[in-house]
Amino acid sequence: MVTVVVAWLAVLAVLVGAVLFGQTARTAPRSRGRRSRRRRIGLVVSLSGPWLAVLAGVVAGALSGAWLAAAAGAGAGVVLTAVVGFLLAPH
Repeated sequence: MVTVVVAWLAVLAVLVGAVLFGQTARTAPRSRGRRSRRRRIGLVVSLSGPWLAVLAGVVAGALSGAWLAAAAGAGAGVVLTAVVGFLLAPH
């Protein structure tokens, strides 16, 4: 039980880091031209993707009962969405 709680606390820590990382994409200096479609998609992914990954992990844990595996998947999903968002909208 303690392992599951620590795992979910780690997921929340990774989520906070990813959200702060995604905020830098939003507050980066704007260029004069319009943002490309790729940059807009990257911005959406970097801002909302980590939250959706954690939500999916909670749902998976509730449905399956495998909370530790769900925490691992949620943590990996948060990192993956942060990296994809960065690759699509680098600054």
